[in-house]
This record gives sequence, structure tokens and C-alpha cells, in this order.
Amino acid sequence: MIQRKEFDQNLEELRQLLRQMGEHVENSLKESISALQALDSGQAKQIVERDILLNQMEEQVMEIGSRLIVTQQPVAKDLRRIIVAFKISSDLERMGDLAIDIAKVTTRLEGQKLIKPLIDIPKMADLVILMVKESLQSYLDENTDLAYKMAKDDDEVDHLYSQMIRDLYTYMIEHPESLHQSMLLTLVGRYIERIADHATNIGESAVYLVTGHRPDLNQ
Repeated sequence: MIQRKEFDQNLEELRQLLRQMGEHVENSLKESISALQALDSGQAKQIVERDILLNQMEEQVMEIGSRLIVTQQPVAKDLRRIIVAFKISSDLERMGDLAIDIAKVTTRLEGQKLIKPLIDIPKMADLVILMVKESLQSYLDENTDLAYKMAKDDDEVDHLYSQMIRDLYTYMIEHPESLHQSMLLTLVGRYIERIADHATNIGESAVYLVTGHRPDLNQ
């Protein structure tokens, strides 16, 4: 009984670490977009410097999970809980890297002005932040319905991304001098779209945890 209690405490520690990683990703993406809109390279550099915190949390997840597997030899759903924690921490760490990539775009635009107001990029980011939040909640609550609902938002992200690409390509043709900044903004859109893909991966992990089967939510 004592051994089971300690095991459950460690599982809860994994859950809380993943919750903290998710909040870190949400804040990094939100602040990266804010820095881009203001072309605030100082804020962008601060975001980049904080990346080490997410890496440290991922290492903690790997350490706790590995120790549990070695010492407790879990099976069935207990084992899935640890495997899912590994996968989700990896997706969150990659999301954090992509948010950092957005901040780095802002540092590359230092001293410039935006060629046009950002419209689709903030819309995409708001939707993806919600996806990140809901994907983690679907895992924490073991709510498969929320996982499937969240994954449907990815279609809207893809739509906004395609619209943004069309608008920027049209703008580049009409304003060739904007080529460099336009290409960097298309990268930002791509980074956000990839964060959405990782959110659907987390949704898949939540469904796998509950059912033992991993669906393909990223279609």
C-alpha cells in the first residue's frame, strides 16, 4: 500500500510538471507574438533566455518516469501513464523551441518596421494557445471528447495559415522590397502551424492513455 501511494505521488508530480510545461509554452507563444507585433527585440531576447527552464522540466519528467519504470516495473495503464508523460513532454519541449524561433524572427527584424499590420498571425496564435491549453486539459482530465474537439481547431489554423501565405505572396509581388520580411513572416506562420500539430499529438496521447489506442487526429 505504501509503495502504491509513493507511485501515485510520483505520477502526480509528472502531471504537475507537464501542466507547468504547458503554461510555459502558452506564455512563450503569447509573449513571442506580442514582441513581434511591437518589434520589441529586447522582449524577444528575454523569451529566448528562458528556454532553459522548459528543458529542465523535460529532464525532470524523463528522470522521474525512468526511475518509476526501473524500480516499479509498471504494467497496463500505469505504464501508459509514464509513456504518455514522456511523449507529451517531448511535444511541449518542441513547442517551446518553435515559440523561441518566433522570438528569434523578431530579433532579426530589429530596427525595421512591419510592412503591414499583423492580422492572421495573432489569430492563429490565439487559436493555437487555446489548443495547447485544451490538449493538456484533455490529458489531465483524461477527457477524450475534449481531445477530439481540440483537434478540429487545427483545420482553422491550417486555413488561416494558407490565407496568410496567399496574402504575403501577393504583397511580395506588389512590393518586391518586402521580400526579406515577408519570408520571415511566412516562417512565423509555419512555426505556429507546427505548434498546432504538436497540440494534436498531445490530444492523441490523451486518447491513447484512456483507450490504449492512438488515433490520428492530425489529418
